[in-house]
Order: sequence, then C-alpha cells, then structure tokens
Amino acid sequence: MKNILSCIALLLMPLLGSHGADLPNILWVTSEDNGPHLGCYGYDYATTPHLDSLANKGMIYTRAISNAPVCAPARTTIISGMYPPSTGSEHMRSMTSLPSDYKMYPAYLRELGYYCTNNSKEDYNLRKEGEVWHESGRKGHWKNRAKDSPFFAVFNITTSHESQIRKRPHTQVHDPAKVRVPAYHPDHPEVRKDWAQYHDKMTEMDSQIGARIQELKNEGVEEDTIIFYYGDHGSGMPRSKRWPFFSGLNVPLIVHVPEKWKHLASSDYKVGGSSNRRVGFVDLAPTLLSIAGKKPPAHMQGHAFMGNHEAPAQEYGYGFRGRMDERYDMVRSVVGERYMYVRNYMPHKLYGQHVGYMFVTTTTQVWKRLFDEGMLNEAQSHFWKTKPPEELYDLQEDPDEVNNLVKSKKHAKTLAEMRKAHIDHVTNIRDVGFLPEGEIHSRSKGSTPYEMGQDYKKYPFEKIRAAADMASSMNKGDLPKIAKLLEDKDSAVRYWGALGLLMQEKGGVKHGKDALTKALQDSSPYVRVIAAEALGKFGNKKNLKSAVKVLGETADPVKNGCFPSMLAMNAIDHLDDKAKSLLPMIQSMPRTPNEVDKRFQGYVGRLVDTTVRELKGEK
Repeated sequence: MKNILSCIALLLMPLLGSHGADLPNILWVTSEDNGPHLGCYGYDYATTPHLDSLANKGMIYTRAISNAPVCAPARTTIISGMYPPSTGSEHMRSMTSLPSDYKMYPAYLRELGYYCTNNSKEDYNLRKEGEVWHESGRKGHWKNRAKDSPFFAVFNITTSHESQIRKRPHTQVHDPAKVRVPAYHPDHPEVRKDWAQYHDKMTEMDSQIGARIQELKNEGVEEDTIIFYYGDHGSGMPRSKRWPFFSGLNVPLIVHVPEKWKHLASSDYKVGGSSNRRVGFVDLAPTLLSIAGKKPPAHMQGHAFMGNHEAPAQEYGYGFRGRMDERYDMVRSVVGERYMYVRNYMPHKLYGQHVGYMFVTTTTQVWKRLFDEGMLNEAQSHFWKTKPPEELYDLQEDPDEVNNLVKSKKHAKTLAEMRKAHIDHVTNIRDVGFLPEGEIHSRSKGSTPYEMGQDYKKYPFEKIRAAADMASSMNKGDLPKIAKLLEDKDSAVRYWGALGLLMQEKGGVKHGKDALTKALQDSSPYVRVIAAEALGKFGNKKNLKSAVKVLGETADPVKNGCFPSMLAMNAIDHLDDKAKSLLPMIQSMPRTPNEVDKRFQGYVGRLVDTTVRELKGEK
C-alpha cells in the first residue's frame, strides 16, 4: 500500500506545482526612476558593469514598458497583474480595493510553497487584503526562509530616484560635456549636470545590484535562481517620469535563467541576446505564476512571457496617465514594435502642468524659464504647450518623440491600426478612468471599482467613452452635439460635455453658454466645477461672478470631500487672477483632508500653496 501511495504522489506532483515541488528561486532586483540607460543597451556613456555582465549571461528586452510612467500606479500594475484603469487605481495614491476573491500575486506564490519577501517599498494604490508577503520591509530577505524552501525575493534600490538627481552638493563623475541631451530638453549647463548626475547615480545603483547578485553566489544558490532586473519606469528627468511617452514607459528588463531552469525560459530566449517582444509590468505576475507551474488566474490581464504557461507574444503594450499628484489629466498610449500612439483626452491641459514635486528638479526650472523667455526651439517648447488629441511617433527614426506623424498620409494606416488597438484595449478592460475620480469611488460603493466597471447599469462604458472621444477630439463641428451631452441623465456624460466646451475655449463657451450656465446648478460637483471653469475663463463678467461663487463653495475639502475640492482648486488655479476674491478663503482652508490615504493628503496643501502664490502675483 505504501508503494502505491508513493507512486500516486509522484504522478500528482507535476499537477500540484506546490509544496515540496522542485521550484526555482526567483530574485527581483529593481531600481527607481531610470530608463534603459545602461551599457548593455548601447549607451556608451553609461558605466554599468554589473548589469552589463548580467545581460551577457541573460537576455535584455528592448520593448519592455512599465504601463504607468510613475511609481505607485506602476507598482499597482505589478502587484495585481491588472491594469489600474480597470481597478480604479490609476490616480496617484487614490486607494481602491480588488474584488474579494482576487489576490495579489505573492499570495498565489505562497500557496505554491514560496517564501516571499519584499525589501522594502510597497507603495500601491490598492489596499492589501489578507496575507501578502512573509516579510515586507528593510529586514525582508530570502535568508530568513526555512531550509530548502524556494524563495521569491524583491530588492528595490532607490539610489537612482528623481530626488537623487537634484541632490546637491554632488561630486561629478560623468562629464556633463559628453552627455547626450534629448531633443526635447534645452542644451543648457544645468540640464547637462542633471543628466550627468543621473548617470552617476545609475553607476552607484549598478554597484548595489552587483552586491545583491554576489549574495546568491556566496550562499551557493546562484544556479538555482532565476534573476529579473528592471527599472520601475522611465528616468526621473522631466518629460520621462509622469508621461506615457516611450521615454516615460520604457524600462530596462534583463532576465537571467540558469542552465538548470532553461526549460522555463521564454521561447525566444538567447543568452547574451535581446528581444523586442512587447512585455509590460502587467505581464510580470502571470509570468511568475507560469514559472512556478501555475496557470495564471483568468482575471489577470497580463500575458506570461516565460514558464509552462507562456502566452503568445502580443502586438502592443499599453500605457496610461491619470492624476499626477495634485494635477488631473487623462492620457492613454499604445506601444508597438516601431510606433508609439498617444491619445490625449484632456488636450486643453499643458504637458508640463505644475506638479510641485517635479518643479524641484533644476532642469524643470531652467526649462520653464527659458520657455518663458522665448529661448527655445519648437521641439524644446512643446512640453509647455497644450496637447493635440492624438500623437504618433516613429521610434526608429525619432527616438525622442518630437515629430508628430498624425497628419502624415504615409502613416494613416498605422494611425488607424493603433487607434483601433487603443479603443479595443480600453473596452476590453472596461477602463473606469473615463469617470471623474470621485465617481470611481461613489459609483463603486458597496463593491469595488472593478466590479462596478463590469456593471452596465452603474457604468454605461460605451456611452461615456463615446462622449469622451467626441469631447476631446476638438472638432468645431461637434459643438452642438457636445453641448447636448449636458442634458444626459448620466453625470459622467454631462462631465465630458462640460469638458468638451471648455476644451474649445471661447468658441465652446459661446456655443454652449446656456447649457454651461444651467450646469452651474448640476447635481454633480464635477459637472459644476468644469462648467464654472469654462464660464470663468472664457465667459463674460457676469459669468465670472457666478463661476467663482461655485468654485469657492466647492473648494473646501471638509465640506465637500477631497475629490470635488481637488478639481475645484485646479480650476481656481487655471483662472489665474480672475479668482483673486477667493484668496482669503483659500488661505484659511483646511489643507489635509482625512478621508483619503495619508500619502494623498499633501496634494490639497500643494494646490493651496501654488494658488496663493499665483493670486498674490508671486512666481
């Protein structure tokens, strides 16, 4: 009987893929705020010997993207294996929850027998439910596991973070005179210093990663461990971080698979080689489970690119941008083998909106000052202007993404294909980012944003997306239809109607003046705020008085909640000195709303500080 049971157990082991199974260790070493500016990616200026060595015995991915161009949404994508626009977690530090039966990927790995550690940052826009990590913090380490237990370990290095690029004093190592300045940045000594310091920090980061890999050798587990290295989004320099161009999404990804585990490598794996396969952060969780022998759960939206459940290569990768700290925006992008497509749903907003944290960097300050002084060429000025509805870039001929090909007849077919890919994608994931941020929360009360997004009654996606598409396409001939949107029963459709009129400035307000005036009494605070911004900025004096009154009434976060307050404060800021009468109220306004995550609370204060300075005429 004992022999029979042993045989049954041996037969079942491949199916179980769990405790006691022969599983590889998996080590993730990650770095912050850096693109693929490494020697192994062809950057001769870079000094990154340890990562170059890892690439020589592994493989690099040249079309790897972070899906989000900033930290918290990017990590949220990884931990869930889902696109944050489908889970309501695209906005910085706007905490939402997954459905109760969905787990963060370490929970699945733990069920398979892995000892899971994270050292040290989490920074998700999703709440952790149940047990996720065995250890998460600065003491988290694979060495703390039980003997012979397989481990999954993450080590995150902050040396290359945006904050370190601007840290002074700094002893320069890389020569600023020899650094490549991208076409969109001004060739200025301070800009060169920042780029050179970025590369200095990359070298420091490379050394720290080398030390982590050496630990594997010292413990004698190197040949049992699959190693991933990646950056968490594009560089911390302005127009990379926070922006879903390729410069903000493209990350270095190096994967090393030891000989023992080569059967788990991707189908295109070649030692010392490279792959242009489109992979993203949304694919990492499914890939981990596939390596461990588990078929990824159906709710995960990524595609495994390694392991027993490797999926077919995908044609495109997808990026997104929502609220960045205190500033609202909505952008979606599509990454192909050669081309980059960008869809701007709020084209009336500047690329370079004043995000307080971004403006601490010297390059940002110098860049904006030179623009104000009229010292920049067209490519360098682009960032400080409003956006077109659509953008298309040839990454092969134009790696800095400064020549928009949307109007090129030669590229009309590519544009149509990528536009369709974008629409198909947001439809497939039921992108809830078409809602005002506050409605993501209010409509999902009692459930989650993801579940709300699947419910047509709560979220009539097609109608709302169509409204957003028409409103943001900037066609003058659509103004009658856009104004008509303000009569719809759904508040999100009315919100896009107001936005569509605002986007077309004086012409939009002139055409939709009566509808906007009526909208000042709308039941939705988000519709009221956008209508007030439109009338205040582009209407007459009578309109301005009514608009300022609405914005003043909505700005207090204690009375109205944080999300209406944030939108109202942005609108007040956009009115410049037209809202000067609100200065006393703003100065006395509460700065830290209590109903949101602590990491979120400072955004209202930043808006207060910026608006007060502008209303006082200070820079």
